[in-house]
Amino acid sequence: MKIVVLAGGISTERDVSLSSGTKIYHALKSLGHKTLLLDVYLGYEGDSEHIFDKEKNWAEGISSISHTAPNIPAVKALRKDGGKSFFGPNVISICQQADIVFLALHGEDGENGKLQAAFDLLGIRYTGTDYLSSALSMDKGLAKDIFALHHIPTPSGICAPIEDLKKQRPQSVPFPAVVKVCSGGSSVGVYIVRSEEDYQNALSEAEKLDNKVIVEQFIEGREFSVGVIEGKALPIIEIAPLSGFYDYKNKYQAGSTVETCPAQLSQEKSEEMQHIAEQVFAALRLKKYARMDFMMDQNGAIYCLEANTLPGMTPTSLMPQEAQAIGKSYEELCQWIVDISLKMP
Repeated sequence: MKIVVLAGGISTERDVSLSSGTKIYHALKSLGHKTLLLDVYLGYEGDSEHIFDKEKNWAEGISSISHTAPNIPAVKALRKDGGKSFFGPNVISICQQADIVFLALHGEDGENGKLQAAFDLLGIRYTGTDYLSSALSMDKGLAKDIFALHHIPTPSGICAPIEDLKKQRPQSVPFPAVVKVCSGGSSVGVYIVRSEEDYQNALSEAEKLDNKVIVEQFIEGREFSVGVIEGKALPIIEIAPLSGFYDYKNKYQAGSTVETCPAQLSQEKSEEMQHIAEQVFAALRLKKYARMDFMMDQNGAIYCLEANTLPGMTPTSLMPQEAQAIGKSYEELCQWIVDISLKMP
């Protein structure tokens, strides 16, 4: 099978995407597929005819994830055409040659439905959910509204333009609170604030990434994640950072977080959380696969934080660990995702 693994891009999660893409690329190659790894933004400058027959290590030179978010202006400067399109040279033509495109993109235009809509119009098959559910999930404010309509427990809060929130902090959300950008990921643009000074500083930092933020209730307790494939929840994984919260560094630097799968929960609590994850999957009209993030407070109340439509597939990512708990290797998980994506519209 001819497969393009599409990664990179220009979101704050670029490095994470390249790490996911590299691992997926090697996994699919080991399964015998004609596979290439392509940066959606930088593209491929060479001759793309018969590209799947080229003897080339497409992952060569890709570095591991650093402690900080990538320098996107420096990436944009690499494009000879000035970056007039999100798609780099030859990306579309190469993807049209593939049987399927494995989306290893994270954040912004990779997960907000725009790319999925473009591929639908061009007749390009791809992994992951469709454009509508991608858009619903990426906008965390809209997703929280949908949670409320479906009685899905989520931290109380408000989504509003940063300029408005600078003038008037929502009194309905006392300190400590969480400030997070409306359309972000990998915990970039997420701040725990405990004072008015923290709050204003968080808004100033978030403004560099988005023009809207969510200010919501801070849930103190245990953190979990639940993958869902074809509407059915996988085993739950618990995430316990050694210090701080589950931020960018703790997500992707090996040894920063203790992860336990299956999570040590009662059968009743496990089933409750998995059921909520499946409810979220249905409410957001998700297809194929996704991952939901949760907090459980000290009284055992469960809150869904958000849905991830293209979950990380890096060496430290959660969904591969959940799949492993049901006996699926990383390679088998990748093949499973390809198979369900080919059979579903």
